[in-house]
Amino acid sequence: MITTKARGKWLGNRGQLHGTGKTILRPFKHKAWIICLLAFKGRQRKIMAPNLWTELFFLDEATALAAGHRPCFECRREAALLFKKAWLMGNPDFGFDHRTLIGKIDEVMHQERIAKNEQKVTFEAILKDLPDGVFIEMDGQAYLFVNEMIYPWAPEGYAAGQHISLSKKVSVLTPKSIVNAIKSGYEPQVQLLV
Repeated sequence: MITTKARGKWLGNRGQLHGTGKTILRPFKHKAWIICLLAFKGRQRKIMAPNLWTELFFLDEATALAAGHRPCFECRREAALLFKKAWLMGNPDFGFDHRTLIGKIDEVMHQERIAKNEQKVTFEAILKDLPDGVFIEMDGQAYLFVNEMIYPWAPEGYAAGQHISLSKKVSVLTPKSIVNAIKSGYEPQVQLLV
């Protein structure tokens, strides 16, 4: 997590991460990391109000998915159902079906996003095997992969796209089961101006 003045398109929720002040005390409170709408049913919140969940903001949905979040079943029900369907199709090895509670999927994603030492979990893949909307990391920089190009990420947006060999092995930041969901048809919103 970072602090920035940049504005995001999505609201993230990992539970209450702060206490009575505005200092982040922990990276998450529960395993359900969700992506919410910025506005829903006219609800108003004070940012980082004491003893309530902590608001996180994401540039776009691809960024939120790379962090290990998924669509909310309350404010983004249609997207959440599409995500669950694609996740199940892309990850048959878990033996889950449409009756599986989303909490079971959250448990899998939690193992894929953060290690016991609280470090980001990544995996290696060949670039050509990845779908559009996935994040990779090279030399300490996060990149969005779209249309066979990589776009350097910053909180304010993406820099110009760069061509790269599609046969290159890269470190993937988006959790593996979410990559599989994207491969199986879930299309993340991307804030890319090309």
